[in-house]
Amino acid sequence: MSFASITSIKPRSLILLCLSQVAVLSLWFSASAVAPSLAQEFNLSGSDIALLSSMVQAGFVVGCLISAALGLADRTDPRLLYAICALTGAAANYAFIYVEPGTSLSVFLRLLTGAVIAGVYPVGMKIAMSWAGKDAGLLVGALVGSLMIGSAAPHLLAFWGNVDWRAVLSATSWISGLGGLTVLLVAIGPNYAKSPKFQMGLAFQAWTNKPIRLANFGYFGHMWEVYAMWAWIGIFLGASFEAAGLENAQSWASLMAFFSIAAGMPGSVLGGMIADRVGRTVMTSAVLAMSGFCCLIIGPAFGGSIVLVSLIALFWGATVSPDSAQFSTSVGELSKPEHRGTMLTMQTAIGFTLALVSVQLMPHWIDLVGWQWAFTPLVAGPVFGIASMLKLRQLPQSQQLANGRR
Repeated sequence: MSFASITSIKPRSLILLCLSQVAVLSLWFSASAVAPSLAQEFNLSGSDIALLSSMVQAGFVVGCLISAALGLADRTDPRLLYAICALTGAAANYAFIYVEPGTSLSVFLRLLTGAVIAGVYPVGMKIAMSWAGKDAGLLVGALVGSLMIGSAAPHLLAFWGNVDWRAVLSATSWISGLGGLTVLLVAIGPNYAKSPKFQMGLAFQAWTNKPIRLANFGYFGHMWEVYAMWAWIGIFLGASFEAAGLENAQSWASLMAFFSIAAGMPGSVLGGMIADRVGRTVMTSAVLAMSGFCCLIIGPAFGGSIVLVSLIALFWGATVSPDSAQFSTSVGELSKPEHRGTMLTMQTAIGFTLALVSVQLMPHWIDLVGWQWAFTPLVAGPVFGIASMLKLRQLPQSQQLANGRR
């Protein structure tokens, strides 16, 4: 492939890939976005709502492990795997309309949705990295930013659809199906290489190798916070706006939840550019500190100024996610090339398991202390993550990270 051909195909392929990710990953929080409507119509508890969200994370973990163990992305064109998984997820999401939320079948459909997303998000990242040069942090940041927009999209649909949950699920299903077909138009870059199969024996290096362990710990702290925020911010805003006396509180909360989660897109792109320049340990520690501060202050603002609560939510959304791509890139840079597949699989599996736990614990904590202190336990994640990344910064291996100045 000539240089001129690469420079013309690369931007088009990456734009199409990001658009596809936005569309398909709208499946992730489609049920969470309409949780208030589901709870009202079917008399669901907070634990029921949390379960529907947690099952997507659980399915994603299982899907990642199965995909890595079988080497699915290496046995076929990754774009074909991506498209099949996206269409399957769209079908599972659409089928949710015809079952009663809270039943075993509804939980299974959310589990299946998460499992097939494992054939979309990581595979999309692999396709994007096939075009990467010195802009790896930026490219991964842009793709992770697409996850933010896709995750936020159901909240916008809920706002436009007057919180009709069936219309929202139907729209996200059709959009994700179209996104799955769009990836077939994406070209694979010159740096594409098959990843090694998952090797359980090597997985222990995620703990025994100190630099990799610390990078993983930073990611785990991030994951403790981010998905709990995404899953519950719309419900929190709805309750806060209603307590403040705003008319159509839930509708406006859906719109603000969209902007709050979507704010992670520019944050992730900018974060990737900054991390490529100043180092990943500095960038991740800074955004963890900012998002952790938001965990502490948004709860006490509950029921108060609508403008203040909205601004905190927006800032939180912009800072809670940009570090995600940089933790993954850090583990990739610290690992041997032949071990990266296993290291990243372990990082993802454990991180999403922690996210499942924090999302599931939220309703019990809210019942205990109320919305004013709802997000306080999440600050433990950023604190743990910052401590880990500062320790990593003191190790000589941190120089393996892009521009990892000590």
